[in-house]
Amino acid sequence: MSTPADPSSETCARLLSLAVHELRTPASVVGGYLRMLQRDTDPMSDRQRKMIDEAEKSCVRLVALIAEMSEVSKLDAGVATLTRQRLDLFPLVQDVAEGVHEAEDREVRLEVRGEAAGAEMIGDAARLRGAFDAIFRAILREQPAACTVVVDRRLEKRGDPNSAIVVVAPDASVQSAYESPKDPFDEKRGGLGLALPIARRIIERHGGRLWAPRAAEPDAGAAIVAFPVSA
Repeated sequence: MSTPADPSSETCARLLSLAVHELRTPASVVGGYLRMLQRDTDPMSDRQRKMIDEAEKSCVRLVALIAEMSEVSKLDAGVATLTRQRLDLFPLVQDVAEGVHEAEDREVRLEVRGEAAGAEMIGDAARLRGAFDAIFRAILREQPAACTVVVDRRLEKRGDPNSAIVVVAPDASVQSAYESPKDPFDEKRGGLGLALPIARRIIERHGGRLWAPRAAEPDAGAAIVAFPVSA
């Protein structure tokens, strides 16, 4: 499930690792002092309390971003450990989708269709769950109006090995997304931290690919994931 890292990736991974090392200590110190202020019994105005609470939330987010930077650096350096277990990708995808409620307040729903099982592979189930969770949330966030986003699961038996295809697109464009020429997926989307760059790397470490259909409207949001499977 691993591929050799090229020299430029190794250089970037070392720089990221150094940045993570340098950022962790000050972030930890700031977070510690903010938590001390939250526990302080001295009188404090509601405005001051709110400012400290918001600062602490932002610090928690910074710590999470540092952890994501560490994950990217490990994946790029080829030192991230992936567990190896037999799994069926299609039930895993459904289970992840059922826990994603990113845009329900805007009446954007996520619906799973297609093959219910039959995509057997060896992989790290926990990391794959995280990758699909990030992709689903990204596509849901980009829908401009109320709609149903479909997670369509297909098993392609055109070669050896077979391929498990997962298309994530608005209901009306699922088939066109599947049939369109494929472009690199834009992982530099705001609001999700480094979840998408990590998702792409996890998918590729499993021998898969993450694409975007060329025909998709820029603001419509769509993704295609493909994995080699044994079934």
